[in-house]
Amino acid sequence: MRDREPCAYLMVNRQFGAIYTGVTSNLLGRVMQHRDGTFDGFTERYGIKLLARYEVGETMGAAIAREKPIKTWRREWKISLLEERNPGWNDLAVGLGLPSLPSLP
Repeated sequence: MRDREPCAYLMVNRQFGAIYTGVTSNLLGRVMQHRDGTFDGFTERYGIKLLARYEVGETMGAAIAREKPIKTWRREWKISLLEERNPGWNDLAVGLGLPSLPSLP
């Protein structure tokens, strides 16, 4: 993965079953921000730190166009999307070069 690549992504907390949908041009940097608790609100409240799915877009506009409808989806649809490629809700950031999180819920 290149440093700058437009992506729509889903982060989760398995313990709460919380799912967050976002878009970024720097996936690893954004995942590190989630892990460090940089964001207030939903992601901080639910401890969302695990990258469960991402899709690379050709342009930032394409990544945003993918993210927007997913944000409106029902929870069950988001779970189906995640489990289509990642049934165990594993941390995909590890495969991209980030270290495993200790005692990840």
